Amino acid sequence: MTSTVPRAEVATHRRRDPDDGETWFARAFFGPRTQPRWARPGMLALLAATAVLYLWDLTASGWANEYYSAAAQAGSQSWNALLFGSFDAGNAITVDKPPAAMWVMGLSGRVLGFSQWSVLLPQALMGVASVGLLAATVRRLSGPGAGLVAGAVAALTPVAVLIFRFDNPDALLVLLLVAAAYCTVRAIQADGGRLWSAPTGWLALAGVAVGFGFLTKMMQAFLILPGLGLAFLIAANSPLRQRISALVLASVAVVVSAGWYIAVVELWPADSRPYIGGSTDNSLWQLAVGYNGLGRIFGGSGNMGGGGPSGGDAPEGMHGFAGFSGSPGLTRLFGSEMGGEISWLLPAALIGLLAGLWLTRRAPRTDRTRAAFVLWGGWLLVTAVTFSYMSGTVHPYYTVALAPAIAALVALSVRELWSRASHPAARLTLAVMAAVTGAWSFALLNRTPDWTPWLRWTVLIGSIPVALAVIAGTRGSRRCAAVLILSGALFGLGGTGAWAVATAGRSHAGGNPLSGPTSQSFGIPGGAGPGGGASNQPTGERPTPPTGTSDQAPEGIPTTTPDEAPATDGGHGPDSSSSSNADLVSLLEQTNGRWAAATVGSGSAAGLALNSGKSVMAIGGFAGGDSSPTLRQFQYYVSTCQVRYFIDGGGFGPGGGSDSTGSQISAWVKANFTAVTVGGTTVYDLSQPHTA
Repeated sequence: MTSTVPRAEVATHRRRDPDDGETWFARAFFGPRTQPRWARPGMLALLAATAVLYLWDLTASGWANEYYSAAAQAGSQSWNALLFGSFDAGNAITVDKPPAAMWVMGLSGRVLGFSQWSVLLPQALMGVASVGLLAATVRRLSGPGAGLVAGAVAALTPVAVLIFRFDNPDALLVLLLVAAAYCTVRAIQADGGRLWSAPTGWLALAGVAVGFGFLTKMMQAFLILPGLGLAFLIAANSPLRQRISALVLASVAVVVSAGWYIAVVELWPADSRPYIGGSTDNSLWQLAVGYNGLGRIFGGSGNMGGGGPSGGDAPEGMHGFAGFSGSPGLTRLFGSEMGGEISWLLPAALIGLLAGLWLTRRAPRTDRTRAAFVLWGGWLLVTAVTFSYMSGTVHPYYTVALAPAIAALVALSVRELWSRASHPAARLTLAVMAAVTGAWSFALLNRTPDWTPWLRWTVLIGSIPVALAVIAGTRGSRRCAAVLILSGALFGLGGTGAWAVATAGRSHAGGNPLSGPTSQSFGIPGGAGPGGGASNQPTGERPTPPTGTSDQAPEGIPTTTPDEAPATDGGHGPDSSSSSNADLVSLLEQTNGRWAAATVGSGSAAGLALNSGKSVMAIGGFAGGDSSPTLRQFQYYVSTCQVRYFIDGGGFGPGGGSDSTGSQISAWVKANFTAVTVGGTTVYDLSQPHTA
């Protein structure tokens, strides 16, 4: 059948279609060509500036968090280690998080060659993508101007600059959560119809993004679900029955996209995969519900207490760890530990949320502006309350998950209030937001009074005429309005922007990085060390160690028991200074076994692995308290020449006490092997037992 439309008319129609020939990605990410002329150049400028901020001098932090860098190195050397997120290429134990972020860094190392650059590059690119996708998400419901403002606020959030230049899993988590929000917005915009319609499909994709967020940082990914689900339920253009069905199918998508990996781990024979670090029973499900789940919220399950700066609830040897983020309570996000990370525009976002919900209170059910406030407001409130009252371990950098919601709410509320600037109440609300932002920025900057003292006064004093000008109104003058908008942006973002740029200009390392110009990372394993590189070390198959409960050592290795050995220090891992011991690194580089060495905890195991390119076993996992390997398993590894050296010393972690597997192994090694000193570190050659 031939077309009845003349060719000339078809050609004319094509010429008139502004989006003809463009890819779906270009339209979705940068918006249609029917936008204002400045919209696309503005988006390109935003992405370019963000890329410079996140990529400039990226390797200044070295290996950043060595704990995760070591896992990335292991994944670049062993496919099994990549699959399970193993800390070491020998596959003794995993990191205490699910492996999605390790997958990205490990694959980057395989493609680009393992290096500091290949470890940190994915995080920076995910940061640029998160900013762009957030701008695109906000634009779809509130226009290109609001989208660009949201992207700029997110990009200049100090904790975002910190995390997107670091190798913690939070970078991937934020990208996945923003992707879930984008898909939810598309589901709200789509026309309903049959059950398998566009809204259902987009919402299912949102569920998949959240599910993979679970595989990045477990239950933290679920904190945005109430906001996303409520926004869709209220505003989607479908009958109620179909909206509920779509939410059910999206929930199934969450379970499937998160649960497939749990099923793989649970069904995989335990003796042919690494021990699940952080769990009490070698179970990923227990890790999700216990240590990384309810334990984070209520304390216990291996989590430090959430007490005040004194760290009174921390175990012996971990004094101060409980004070990572201050005492639980409503003001925690504004305190000295978290305030500088995330709270610069948090008061403005809360005021804007209340104003936006009030302005849209009488709007139709499907009003998309109200849907946007519900989505981002639900994200912000649920996540903020959870972080504020968590009694388990909570680090200040967790607050990066709040950055997209704060940025979106500031942009949305400013747009809505500005569009109603003819009303005195709207102008007064905008003025209050500007004044509060200036005052709070002054308070935050005043916490470091020796750093650019003029800045805090400039921000404070500059916000006052901006607030007064907003109250007075622009009287319809475009020039005055433009000056007012630029001034508001300058003084509103001056504090957070300066703090963010200062963050990018510093190196950061360890397990508790902090933003800002003078902050220091707390001394958790992962401090950056010199050197490092890839290795062609063969890993081979994981041999099955002996099972059973007998304490008898395998034939051919010493039989002195830990009770007969000299007293130990409680199984603490070695000091991280061992990782920079050039003589020790050189010694490990000459080994060819499954593990070049073993040591209790990850304190120096990560640095030694990165600097030597060899696999180093962290006995007991992150802090030395996990029950892996057992003494009998370790004896088997020694008897089969799979581990060459044992590195002793006092350092990070409680090690699980005198009855822990780390203490037992330490005592057995000291009773049966001769100690030598290598560059100031005590080392035991496990191929040379005591002679009778």
